[in-house]
Amino acid sequence: MTNGVFLAFLAYAIFAFSDAAIKLLGGSLPSSQVAFTGALLGFAILPLVAGKGERLRDIVSTTSRPLWIARAVVATFSTLTSVIAFTRLPMPEAFALIFLMPLFVTILSVIFLKEEIGPWRWAAVFLGFAGVLIVLRPGFRVLDIGHLAATIAGLSSAVSVIIYRHLGSREKRISMFGAGLIGPAVINGALMLPGFVWPDARQTAYLLSYGLLAAVAQATLMVAARRAAASQIAPPQYSQMIWAVAFTYFVFDQPVDGLTFVGIAVIIAAGLLTWAREKIRLPRERRINSLWTLRRREEQAGGKEGPGADRP
Repeated sequence: MTNGVFLAFLAYAIFAFSDAAIKLLGGSLPSSQVAFTGALLGFAILPLVAGKGERLRDIVSTTSRPLWIARAVVATFSTLTSVIAFTRLPMPEAFALIFLMPLFVTILSVIFLKEEIGPWRWAAVFLGFAGVLIVLRPGFRVLDIGHLAATIAGLSSAVSVIIYRHLGSREKRISMFGAGLIGPAVINGALMLPGFVWPDARQTAYLLSYGLLAAVAQATLMVAARRAAASQIAPPQYSQMIWAVAFTYFVFDQPVDGLTFVGIAVIIAAGLLTWAREKIRLPRERRINSLWTLRRREEQAGGKEGPGADRP
């Protein structure tokens, strides 16, 4: 195991502890207030996010203001709905629905980025939604607003990924990250004002744990990304489910039934299948591009070699 992969496992473990802090609050504070606190404390790692030559004031600079605003809005939806999900649902159920994010990315890539998706990735999408049906079992169990919130959190995160892919290297890293903080801070800050509650010592401790642990986890994940390929640090995110199950049974006493575990396993399998196909596809595309480049160089060097070389 490389240092980067180990750091990825560590980062996702810290994220799980951060999410557990939300649940420890038990809904005693408005969700918007919790999400606002998390965004506010997230500004602490901005200096670590800035790329070479980027300054803190670049947090609001952008090559596309509409997409920057869209990123800020979907980040607000993502943070707020994830707080609601972890407040109302057992942690494994919340994670299972949020883990739909890679499948949403696949669907949105077809719609907005016009990507071509092969049968294996479509199979992963259908497998993932089959897992959702097993977890939710509509008509056979009572559904909660938390289930909807977790699904929206996964969808919002997927939209954020699509925006990032669309902008690509044109956008400064600190700008994209900043939009994901400014949006939740401003919008959740406004939403929390009517029902603001002064936290007591216990609530303050949980709020700080949520925000600071999330910031530390994000910083750790950034270091991991510099030491290992993205394809290596993606699968460890599913290790959060181990922590979620442990918290559910040993801290929150919210046992999960067997069918829910089956659905969770199906959703994770779908996510891993999506990741595996990406890992296979990208090296293949790189090989094809390399061969194409080599062929072009040969054609240019040989004059009349290659198809169409004899045309004026």
